[in-house]
Amino acid sequence: MTEITTTDYHTGGEPFRIVTGGVPVLEGRTVPERRTWAAANVDDVRQLLVNEPRGHADMYGCFVTPPDDANGDLGVVFFHNEGYSTACGHGTIALVTWAIDTGRVATEPGAREVAVTVDVPSGRLACTARLDGHGRVEAVRFRNVPSFVLARDVEVDTSRGRLTLDVAFGGAFYGSMDVRKLDLRVEPRALPELIALQRELRPALDGALDVAHPDQPDLGGIYGVIFWEPVEGQGRIQRNVTVFADGEVDRSPCGSGTSARLAILHDRGEIGAGETLRHRSIVDSVFESRVIEAGPGVGGHQTVVTEVEGAAFRTGEHTFVLDARDPLGRGFLLR
Repeated sequence: MTEITTTDYHTGGEPFRIVTGGVPVLEGRTVPERRTWAAANVDDVRQLLVNEPRGHADMYGCFVTPPDDANGDLGVVFFHNEGYSTACGHGTIALVTWAIDTGRVATEPGAREVAVTVDVPSGRLACTARLDGHGRVEAVRFRNVPSFVLARDVEVDTSRGRLTLDVAFGGAFYGSMDVRKLDLRVEPRALPELIALQRELRPALDGALDVAHPDQPDLGGIYGVIFWEPVEGQGRIQRNVTVFADGEVDRSPCGSGTSARLAILHDRGEIGAGETLRHRSIVDSVFESRVIEAGPGVGGHQTVVTEVEGAAFRTGEHTFVLDARDPLGRGFLLR
Protein backbone atom coordinates (compact mmCIF):
# COMPACT_ATOMS: atom_id res chain seq x y z
CA MET A 1 0.00 0.00 0.00
CA THR A 2 1.47 3.38 -1.08
CA GLU A 3 1.66 6.12 1.56
CA ILE A 4 2.36 9.76 0.68
CA THR A 5 2.51 12.48 3.35
CA THR A 6 1.76 16.13 2.68
CA THR A 7 1.29 19.42 4.44
CA ASP A 8 -1.37 21.60 2.86
CA TYR A 9 -1.58 25.39 2.76
CA HIS A 10 -3.70 27.92 0.96
CA THR A 11 -2.57 31.26 -0.39
CA GLY A 12 -5.42 33.65 -1.05
CA GLY A 13 -7.78 30.68 -1.20
CA GLU A 14 -5.69 28.69 -3.69
CA PRO A 15 -4.61 25.25 -2.38
CA PHE A 16 -0.99 24.15 -2.23
CA ARG A 17 -0.15 20.55 -1.32
CA ILE A 18 3.51 20.14 -0.26
CA VAL A 19 4.79 16.56 -0.50
CA THR A 20 6.79 15.79 2.66
CA GLY A 21 7.34 12.02 2.41
CA GLY A 22 6.81 8.84 0.47
CA VAL A 23 8.58 9.79 -2.78
CA PRO A 24 12.19 9.31 -3.89
CA VAL A 25 14.54 12.27 -4.11
CA LEU A 26 14.02 13.88 -7.51
CA GLU A 27 17.06 13.32 -9.69
CA GLY A 28 18.86 16.03 -11.66
CA ARG A 29 21.46 18.75 -11.21
CA THR A 30 18.99 21.66 -11.44
CA VAL A 31 15.31 22.28 -10.77
CA PRO A 32 14.44 22.21 -14.51
CA GLU A 33 16.15 18.81 -14.79
CA ARG A 34 14.28 17.54 -11.71
CA ARG A 35 11.03 18.78 -13.23
CA THR A 36 11.71 16.64 -16.30
CA TRP A 37 12.64 13.67 -14.12
CA ALA A 38 9.48 14.02 -12.02
CA ALA A 39 7.26 13.93 -15.12
CA ALA A 40 8.93 10.71 -16.25
CA ASN A 41 9.26 8.93 -12.89
CA VAL A 42 6.80 10.11 -10.21
CA ASP A 43 3.82 11.31 -12.21
CA ASP A 44 1.75 8.63 -10.53
CA VAL A 45 2.22 10.58 -7.27
CA ARG A 46 1.06 13.82 -8.91
CA GLN A 47 -2.03 12.05 -10.23
CA LEU A 48 -2.77 10.46 -6.85
CA LEU A 49 -2.63 13.82 -5.04
CA VAL A 50 -4.37 15.94 -7.67
CA ASN A 51 -7.07 13.59 -8.90
CA GLU A 52 -10.34 12.85 -7.14
CA PRO A 53 -11.15 11.46 -4.62
CA ARG A 54 -8.02 12.81 -2.85
CA GLY A 55 -7.87 16.06 -4.79
CA HIS A 56 -9.91 17.87 -7.43
CA ALA A 57 -9.54 19.56 -10.81
CA ASP A 58 -8.24 22.76 -9.19
CA MET A 59 -5.66 21.17 -6.87
CA TYR A 60 -2.08 22.43 -6.90
CA GLY A 61 1.04 21.10 -5.20
CA CYS A 62 4.78 20.56 -5.27
CA PHE A 63 7.78 18.35 -4.68
CA VAL A 64 10.45 20.06 -2.54
CA THR A 65 14.00 19.67 -3.88
CA PRO A 66 17.47 20.95 -3.06
CA PRO A 67 18.37 24.32 -4.60
CA ASP A 68 20.51 24.54 -7.73
CA ASP A 69 23.62 25.47 -5.73
CA ALA A 70 24.83 26.49 -2.29
CA ASN A 71 23.50 30.03 -2.72
CA GLY A 72 19.89 28.84 -2.59
CA ASP A 73 17.75 27.64 0.31
CA LEU A 74 15.09 25.56 -1.45
CA GLY A 75 14.18 24.14 -4.81
CA VAL A 76 10.67 23.27 -5.93
CA VAL A 77 8.87 21.41 -8.73
CA PHE A 78 5.27 22.57 -9.05
CA PHE A 79 2.41 20.37 -10.28
CA HIS A 80 -1.27 20.74 -11.21
CA ASN A 81 -4.08 18.95 -13.03
CA GLU A 82 -2.22 18.76 -16.34
CA GLY A 83 1.41 18.36 -15.36
CA TYR A 84 4.26 20.57 -14.17
CA SER A 85 4.34 24.37 -14.33
CA THR A 86 7.32 26.64 -14.80
CA ALA A 87 6.28 29.12 -12.13
CA CYS A 88 3.82 29.48 -9.27
CA GLY A 89 3.66 32.63 -7.16
CA HIS A 90 1.03 31.47 -4.70
CA GLY A 91 2.99 28.23 -4.25
CA THR A 92 6.23 30.11 -3.62
CA ILE A 93 4.52 32.14 -0.89
CA ALA A 94 3.15 28.96 0.73
CA LEU A 95 6.46 27.09 0.39
CA VAL A 96 8.45 29.84 2.12
CA THR A 97 5.84 30.00 4.88
CA TRP A 98 6.09 26.21 5.35
CA ALA A 99 9.89 26.32 5.38
CA ILE A 100 9.87 28.81 8.26
CA ASP A 101 6.96 27.15 10.08
CA THR A 102 8.83 23.82 10.10
CA GLY A 103 12.28 25.25 10.88
CA ARG A 104 13.73 24.17 7.56
CA VAL A 105 14.78 27.81 7.21
CA ALA A 106 16.03 29.14 10.55
CA THR A 107 15.04 32.50 12.00
CA GLU A 108 16.66 34.63 14.67
CA PRO A 109 14.63 35.31 17.85
CA GLY A 110 12.67 38.53 17.42
CA ALA A 111 13.48 38.81 13.70
CA ARG A 112 10.94 40.75 11.66
CA GLU A 113 12.17 39.71 8.20
CA VAL A 114 13.89 36.61 6.83
CA ALA A 115 15.43 36.29 3.37
CA VAL A 116 14.80 32.97 1.59
CA THR A 117 16.14 32.07 -1.86
CA VAL A 118 13.99 29.65 -3.86
CA ASP A 119 14.92 27.99 -7.15
CA VAL A 120 11.87 27.38 -9.36
CA PRO A 121 11.84 26.07 -12.95
CA SER A 122 11.78 29.60 -14.40
CA GLY A 123 14.74 30.81 -12.31
CA ARG A 124 15.89 31.98 -8.90
CA LEU A 125 13.52 33.99 -6.69
CA ALA A 126 14.65 36.27 -3.89
CA CYS A 127 11.91 36.01 -1.24
CA THR A 128 11.39 37.89 2.00
CA ALA A 129 9.16 36.59 4.79
CA ARG A 130 7.71 39.23 7.10
CA LEU A 131 7.37 37.97 10.69
CA ASP A 132 5.21 39.15 13.57
CA GLY A 133 7.99 39.17 16.19
CA HIS A 134 6.97 35.74 17.54
CA GLY A 135 8.39 33.79 14.62
CA ARG A 136 5.07 33.54 12.78
CA VAL A 137 4.93 34.47 9.11
CA GLU A 138 2.62 37.36 8.32
CA ALA A 139 3.32 37.59 4.60
CA VAL A 140 5.88 36.65 1.96
CA ARG A 141 7.00 38.72 -0.98
CA PHE A 142 9.03 37.39 -3.87
CA ARG A 143 11.08 39.23 -6.48
CA ASN A 144 10.22 37.47 -9.71
CA VAL A 145 12.33 36.61 -12.73
CA PRO A 146 12.27 39.39 -15.37
CA SER A 147 8.80 39.81 -16.87
CA PHE A 148 8.00 41.14 -20.32
CA VAL A 149 5.29 41.66 -22.92
CA LEU A 150 5.56 39.23 -25.80
CA ALA A 151 2.80 40.82 -27.93
CA ARG A 152 -0.02 43.33 -27.58
CA ASP A 153 -3.44 43.29 -29.22
CA VAL A 154 -3.26 39.75 -30.57
CA GLU A 155 -6.47 38.83 -32.41
CA VAL A 156 -7.82 35.27 -32.38
CA ASP A 157 -11.07 33.72 -33.55
CA THR A 158 -13.27 31.98 -30.98
CA SER A 159 -16.82 30.75 -30.56
CA ARG A 160 -17.53 34.19 -29.06
CA GLY A 161 -16.17 35.97 -32.12
CA ARG A 162 -12.83 37.64 -32.72
CA LEU A 163 -11.14 38.54 -29.44
CA THR A 164 -8.08 40.68 -28.67
CA LEU A 165 -5.56 39.80 -25.96
CA ASP A 166 -2.14 40.84 -24.75
CA VAL A 167 0.44 38.12 -24.07
CA ALA A 168 3.11 38.53 -21.38
CA PHE A 169 5.61 36.45 -19.43
CA GLY A 170 5.80 36.45 -15.63
CA GLY A 171 7.56 33.12 -15.11
CA ALA A 172 5.05 31.54 -17.50
CA PHE A 173 3.20 32.96 -20.52
CA TYR A 174 -0.32 34.32 -20.07
CA GLY A 175 -2.93 35.74 -22.38
CA SER A 176 -4.69 38.70 -20.78
CA MET A 177 -8.01 40.34 -21.60
CA ASP A 178 -10.57 42.68 -20.10
CA VAL A 179 -13.48 40.45 -19.14
CA ARG A 180 -15.93 43.30 -19.84
CA LYS A 181 -15.33 42.72 -23.58
CA LEU A 182 -17.24 39.47 -23.06
CA ASP A 183 -20.07 41.22 -21.18
CA LEU A 184 -18.98 39.22 -18.12
CA ARG A 185 -17.62 40.02 -14.69
CA VAL A 186 -14.98 38.37 -12.52
CA GLU A 187 -17.46 36.42 -10.42
CA PRO A 188 -18.16 32.74 -9.73
CA ARG A 189 -21.21 32.45 -11.98
CA ALA A 190 -19.05 33.40 -15.00
CA LEU A 191 -16.63 30.52 -14.43
CA PRO A 192 -18.22 27.91 -16.75
CA GLU A 193 -17.99 30.35 -19.67
CA LEU A 194 -14.47 31.49 -18.77
CA ILE A 195 -13.19 27.91 -18.39
CA ALA A 196 -14.63 26.96 -21.77
CA LEU A 197 -13.14 30.07 -23.36
CA GLN A 198 -9.69 29.46 -21.85
CA ARG A 199 -9.67 26.06 -23.48
CA GLU A 200 -10.22 27.79 -26.83
CA LEU A 201 -7.90 30.72 -26.29
CA ARG A 202 -4.88 28.74 -25.16
CA PRO A 203 -4.35 26.79 -28.40
CA ALA A 204 -5.49 29.77 -30.47
CA LEU A 205 -2.80 32.01 -28.97
CA ASP A 206 -0.18 29.28 -29.34
CA GLY A 207 -1.16 29.08 -33.01
CA ALA A 208 -1.10 32.84 -33.56
CA LEU A 209 2.30 33.48 -31.94
CA ASP A 210 5.67 31.91 -31.43
CA VAL A 211 5.22 31.69 -27.65
CA ALA A 212 8.81 31.07 -26.66
CA HIS A 213 11.21 32.57 -24.14
CA PRO A 214 14.24 33.92 -26.03
CA ASP A 215 16.71 32.57 -23.47
CA GLN A 216 14.94 29.49 -22.06
CA PRO A 217 13.20 27.25 -24.62
CA ASP A 218 11.67 25.05 -21.89
CA LEU A 219 9.47 27.96 -20.76
CA GLY A 220 7.43 28.20 -23.96
CA GLY A 221 3.69 27.91 -24.60
CA ILE A 222 0.63 29.64 -23.20
CA TYR A 223 0.04 28.49 -19.63
CA GLY A 224 -3.09 30.43 -18.74
CA VAL A 225 -5.48 33.25 -19.52
CA ILE A 226 -6.04 36.16 -17.16
CA PHE A 227 -9.55 37.59 -17.27
CA TRP A 228 -9.40 40.98 -15.52
CA GLU A 229 -11.47 44.06 -14.79
CA PRO A 230 -10.77 47.36 -13.02
CA VAL A 231 -12.27 48.02 -9.63
CA GLU A 232 -14.02 51.28 -10.39
CA GLY A 233 -13.32 54.31 -8.23
CA GLN A 234 -10.64 52.66 -6.11
CA GLY A 235 -7.38 53.72 -7.75
CA ARG A 236 -4.93 51.19 -9.12
CA ILE A 237 -6.90 48.06 -8.19
CA GLN A 238 -7.89 45.24 -10.51
CA ARG A 239 -9.81 42.03 -10.00
CA ASN A 240 -8.90 38.94 -12.00
CA VAL A 241 -9.42 35.24 -12.36
CA THR A 242 -6.69 33.23 -14.04
CA VAL A 243 -7.70 30.00 -15.75
CA PHE A 244 -4.66 27.85 -16.51
CA ALA A 245 -3.52 24.34 -17.48
CA ASP A 246 -6.60 22.21 -18.32
CA GLY A 247 -9.31 24.65 -17.25
CA GLU A 248 -7.92 25.01 -13.72
CA VAL A 249 -9.19 28.05 -11.82
CA ASP A 250 -6.85 30.06 -9.59
CA ARG A 251 -8.63 31.20 -6.44
CA SER A 252 -5.73 33.53 -5.58
CA PRO A 253 -4.83 36.65 -7.59
CA CYS A 254 -2.14 34.47 -9.31
CA GLY A 255 1.43 35.44 -8.47
CA SER A 256 3.19 34.84 -11.79
CA GLY A 257 0.10 36.17 -13.57
CA THR A 258 0.32 39.33 -11.47
CA SER A 259 3.88 39.84 -12.72
CA ALA A 260 2.63 39.39 -16.29
CA ARG A 261 -0.10 41.98 -15.66
CA LEU A 262 2.47 44.42 -14.25
CA ALA A 263 4.58 44.00 -17.39
CA ILE A 264 1.56 44.85 -19.56
CA LEU A 265 0.53 47.84 -17.45
CA HIS A 266 4.09 49.17 -17.48
CA ASP A 267 4.38 48.64 -21.24
CA ARG A 268 1.14 50.58 -21.75
CA GLY A 269 2.28 53.42 -19.50
CA GLU A 270 -0.39 52.70 -16.89
CA ILE A 271 1.96 51.97 -13.98
CA GLY A 272 5.43 53.22 -13.14
CA ALA A 273 8.32 51.94 -11.07
CA GLY A 274 7.51 51.99 -7.38
CA GLU A 275 3.74 52.19 -7.90
CA THR A 276 1.52 49.51 -6.36
CA LEU A 277 -1.13 47.37 -8.00
CA ARG A 278 -3.59 45.79 -5.60
CA HIS A 279 -4.57 42.61 -7.40
CA ARG A 280 -7.79 41.03 -6.16
CA SER A 281 -8.98 37.50 -6.89
CA ILE A 282 -12.36 35.98 -7.67
CA VAL A 283 -12.74 35.26 -3.92
CA ASP A 284 -11.55 38.82 -3.11
CA SER A 285 -8.17 37.85 -1.66
CA VAL A 286 -5.37 40.33 -2.38
CA PHE A 287 -1.77 40.37 -3.59
CA GLU A 288 0.15 43.63 -3.25
CA SER A 289 2.49 44.03 -6.22
CA ARG A 290 4.79 46.57 -7.80
CA VAL A 291 7.26 47.19 -10.58
CA ILE A 292 10.65 47.64 -8.93
CA GLU A 293 12.63 48.75 -11.96
CA ALA A 294 13.18 48.22 -15.64
CA GLY A 295 15.20 45.10 -16.28
CA PRO A 296 17.57 43.97 -19.02
CA GLY A 297 16.22 43.40 -22.51
CA VAL A 298 15.38 39.82 -23.48
CA GLY A 299 15.25 38.97 -27.18
CA GLY A 300 14.29 42.52 -28.06
CA HIS A 301 11.68 42.78 -25.30
CA GLN A 302 12.01 45.29 -22.46
CA THR A 303 11.69 43.52 -19.13
CA VAL A 304 10.58 44.70 -15.70
CA VAL A 305 11.53 43.42 -12.27
CA THR A 306 8.44 42.88 -10.12
CA GLU A 307 7.60 42.01 -6.52
CA VAL A 308 4.44 40.25 -5.36
CA GLU A 309 3.33 39.82 -1.75
CA GLY A 310 0.68 37.61 -0.17
CA ALA A 311 -0.05 35.43 2.86
CA ALA A 312 -0.40 31.66 3.21
CA PHE A 313 -2.02 29.58 5.96
CA ARG A 314 -1.69 25.92 6.88
CA THR A 315 -4.87 23.90 6.37
CA GLY A 316 -3.82 20.39 7.35
CA GLU A 317 -1.46 17.46 7.26
CA HIS A 318 -2.29 14.25 5.46
CA THR A 319 -1.22 10.69 4.84
CA PHE A 320 -2.66 9.54 1.53
CA VAL A 321 -2.80 5.87 0.64
CA LEU A 322 -3.49 3.82 -2.46
CA ASP A 323 -4.88 0.38 -1.74
CA ALA A 324 -3.73 -2.04 -4.43
CA ARG A 325 -7.28 -3.44 -4.52
CA ASP A 326 -8.87 -0.04 -5.28
CA PRO A 327 -10.42 -0.27 -8.78
CA LEU A 328 -10.22 3.53 -9.18
CA GLY A 329 -6.44 3.46 -8.82
CA ARG A 330 -4.89 6.93 -8.95
CA GLY A 331 -8.31 8.48 -9.37
CA PHE A 332 -10.12 10.61 -11.93
CA LEU A 333 -11.14 14.17 -12.77
CA LEU A 334 -14.72 15.05 -13.64
CA ARG A 335 -13.78 18.46 -15.06
